[in-house]
Amino acid sequence: MSGTRVDTAGWVLRSAVTADVETIAELRATVMREDLERLGRYDEHRVRQRLRDSFSLQHTSVIEIDGATAGCVTVRPAEGRQWLEHFYLAPHCQGRGLGSAVLRTVLERTDARGLTVGLNVLQGSAARRLYERHGFVVEAQDPIDVFMVRPPGASAAAAPA
Repeated sequence: MSGTRVDTAGWVLRSAVTADVETIAELRATVMREDLERLGRYDEHRVRQRLRDSFSLQHTSVIEIDGATAGCVTVRPAEGRQWLEHFYLAPHCQGRGLGSAVLRTVLERTDARGLTVGLNVLQGSAARRLYERHGFVVEAQDPIDVFMVRPPGASAAAAPA
């Protein structure tokens, strides 16, 4: 399906169900492979198992377009904030504004509740620019991860229109 053009305008978020775990584990492996390989951290089994071990039905939403899985996002309480994790979009859905639209929806919900959002992104990942455009700033980093935070209502000062 990688050559198929997908209209990302009609997306919906639905609550995850147990049957979604393996689909999301495969999506994670696909989406993270290039960055993990670049960092010398890709492991065919571990990339999937880490998702399975931390999967939360209660906090995960599946992103669908025309009834097909296009991605997922998890927002769970942790460390006195909301933790944004497992935010993956299928490669054929990337670069079309879907990530920004989903992130805006998630952040509108956390802003309405006055909650700070934290996340981590791999060093060198293109996803970091998405988060910066939505008001996330670096809180800490190590050789593998960049930890970012966004207070309620924050926006990037120089965000392109």
